[in-house]
Amino acid sequence: MTTGYRTVCTLLALAMLSGCASSTDKELPQLKNQVSKLNQQLQYLNDQASALLLQNTLNEQSTTGVYLYPAAQTAARVDSDAGKLQVSLGRVEPEANGARALLHIRTADATALQSLNAVVDWGQIDPTSGKPLTVDTLSQPISVPASLLGRSEATVELRLSGLTPEQVGYIRLHDITRQSPVNPPSPDATKPRDQQ
Repeated sequence: MTTGYRTVCTLLALAMLSGCASSTDKELPQLKNQVSKLNQQLQYLNDQASALLLQNTLNEQSTTGVYLYPAAQTAARVDSDAGKLQVSLGRVEPEANGARALLHIRTADATALQSLNAVVDWGQIDPTSGKPLTVDTLSQPISVPASLLGRSEATVELRLSGLTPEQVGYIRLHDITRQSPVNPPSPDATKPRDQQ
């Protein structure tokens, strides 16, 4: 009698386990898909955190400009001749001969933005150290004209020729000077979007 009871219990347990196994087999592809998505999100967050750390480190060491890493997706502050500025970068997108992005410049204290001239550099980063490769740095002058006075921010469209969006590892804004009659913008300076 005891042996029969044990046999029945064992058979019931095996039947239940086989039912669980068949339902697990059906859910296995879905679980693998979810794990894959979580791994991608984790990699994205790790890349963003690394880029932010490098951006902050470079900006702590810089006295003449500000670095922006597109992967960091975070604004940075810079003291300049035109005041204390907060600078951020919009998404870097493909364009016919390279890439383009929007550079957002605003005053740190919400006062009126001074008209200014500056230089923007861009280039690739070393895949090992994450630091800017300065050998093939490209640059362009930009200008925020006096007609925007009274506003605390401006957006400048950058044409980042020569590199695809994936290759643009950093952007540096430097030589920021307040415009005056003595230093008008150069003729090829990129102007804010609403002035084009």
